[in-house]
Order: sequence, then structure tokens, then C-alpha cells
Amino acid sequence: MTTPDLHSNNTPQVINLTQLKPEVKEKAQQIATTVDIRDSQSVLQYGIGAQSNISAFSESILSQVKTKDAGYIGETLVHLGQSVKELKVDKLGAGGFLASLPFVGRLVHSVKRFITRYEKVSTQIDRIVEELEKARMQLLKDIAMLDTLYEKNHEYLSELDVYIAAGQFKINQVYEQELPEIEKAVAASADPADAQRLHDYKQMVHRFEKKLHDLKLSRTISIQTAPQIRLIQNNDQLLVEKIQSSILNTIPLWKNQVVIAISIFRQNKALELQKNMTKTTNDLLTKNSEMLKQGSIETARENERGLVEIETLKKVNNDLIATIEETLTIQKEGKTKRAQAEGELLKIENDLKAKLNEVKSA
Repeated sequence: MTTPDLHSNNTPQVINLTQLKPEVKEKAQQIATTVDIRDSQSVLQYGIGAQSNISAFSESILSQVKTKDAGYIGETLVHLGQSVKELKVDKLGAGGFLASLPFVGRLVHSVKRFITRYEKVSTQIDRIVEELEKARMQLLKDIAMLDTLYEKNHEYLSELDVYIAAGQFKINQVYEQELPEIEKAVAASADPADAQRLHDYKQMVHRFEKKLHDLKLSRTISIQTAPQIRLIQNNDQLLVEKIQSSILNTIPLWKNQVVIAISIFRQNKALELQKNMTKTTNDLLTKNSEMLKQGSIETARENERGLVEIETLKKVNNDLIATIEETLTIQKEGKTKRAQAEGELLKIENDLKAKLNEVKSA
């Protein structure tokens, strides 16, 4: 078995013994006097109380983190934003079947639909705000609890520093006084048992140094825990600020904007109604005036006309003359045709008589 080289103490020291406060230095030196390197139990139990506090403390913080689900707060805030967006103020009274309704009815119906939707969303938001308020109170309690944990961690770190300093004092004493004296006595002795006792002593020194190293690791954990606590605390504070901003600023502002939107919508619709009424009145007056003008002109024109127009009489007279002339022409032609027909009839009669005489004489 090889024996560790313990003739020099070259291990970097995490605590500068020369810069210790007097009261801390005195306490560390007092603890160092109680350490018996030769006693294995003394080595094993050294600083175990401070280590146990750090271990229990770390478990406590871990349990706090596990039991506190901050994720749902973010989800609740997201749900809040979605609920606010769900009520589309800019779509108030827009489109849909409402466009086909009478104007006044569309105004009333659209506003009622919007207000109904607002009341539904507002109820959801009120429930969300209640949850956020509860979460805010819990976060404030957590922030206060983290302050306590931070102070405890500082206490445990200070306690560890004392044990580490005491261990360094003891190690310095071992290398400077105890080990050289034992080595000198063993060198002057021929008894193999003395050599074994030196070897055992060096092993215990080595174990004590390992124990001291474990305390330094615990010290590092404690140092790292401090900013972790502050980080968690800062995140909680940011959530509290976000919740307060949502409850005190976002929600009231949103409600005010809804009221303003409804008022502006009603104003615009009333203005549009007034414009439509004015336009309808103007259109009616214009049409009436045009009808009056047209009727008056037609009446005057008809009133100035005679019972029978001269043009009508001229046409009737011309048609009458043409009728007489045409009738006379037709009668004349008829007389001529009748005369011709009588001649033809006479000829036919004579031809028939002649033919009959021929037959008779034959």
C-alpha cells in the first residue's frame, strides 16, 4: 500500500485564514483544538451538522419549487389575453346578416349582440382575475419565504466557513507540528509498530482532508444556492408585477375601451341615421318638385290645345276627297267592265244559237 505524500500542504485554501474576523478566527481555532485526527469517529463526524443543514435546506428549496407550479400563472395570463381579444371591439356591428336588417333595428340588434358577448367575456375575465389575485397573494408569501431561506442559507454558509477554517487550522497544525514530531519519533525507533502507527496517522490525515474537501463542496453548493434563490424570487416578483399590471391597468383600460367603442359606434350610427334621413328628405323634395314641374307643364300644354287640331281636320278632309275620287274611279271602271261583259254575253248567246241551228238542220 502506498502512503499519500503528506509532508507538505499544497492544497489551495478556499478561506484566507489571515482575513478572518477575530470572532470567527477564535471560534475556528477553538473547534480545531477539539479535533482528534487519530479518532476515526471524530473525523467522520466533523462538520456533519453543518452539512446536514445544507442538505436539508437544499431539499426544502427543491420541495418548494416542486409544489409551486408557476406555469399555470403564465397560462392564466395567456387565457386572460385571449379572452380580451375574443371580444373584437373593431368588429362591432360589422357585416353578417345584420346588413340586411332595417337600419334602426340593425343598430339596436348589433349593440345588444355586442353587449351580450361582452358580458359573457367579462364574466370569464372576472373569474380569471380572481385566480390571478389568489396566485398573486401566494407569490407574495413565496417571496417572503424565499427571503427567510436566503438568510438561512447565509447562516449555513457562515457555519461551514467556520468548520472549513477550523479544518485548515488543524491541517496546518498537523503538517507543521504533529506530523514532523511523529516522523521524528518513528525514525528514532526500531519498533515496526511505530511505523504502522505513523502510516495509520497519515491515513487519518488523508481522510480528514477528504472530509474537509466534502465540506468545501457543500460550501460551493451553498454559494450557488444564494443566486438560485434570488433568481426564483425575482421571477416571482416579475409575475406579481405582471399580475398587478393586468388587474390594475389592462382590465380597467380594456373595459373603458369597450365603453368608448360602444359610445362611438352609437354616435356613428346616429350620424349615419341622420344622414340617411336628410338624404331621403332631399330625394323626396327633389322628386316631388320634378313631378310638380312635369305635371304643370303637361297641364298647361294640354290646356292650350284646341278641341280638334287643324292638322287633324286637314287630314280628315284629304282622306274624304281621296275616298270620293277613288270611289268615282271604281264606279267608272265597274260601268266599263259591265258593258264589256254584256257584249261578251251577247256573243256567247249568238254562238250558242248558231250551233243549235246547225244541229237541228243536220
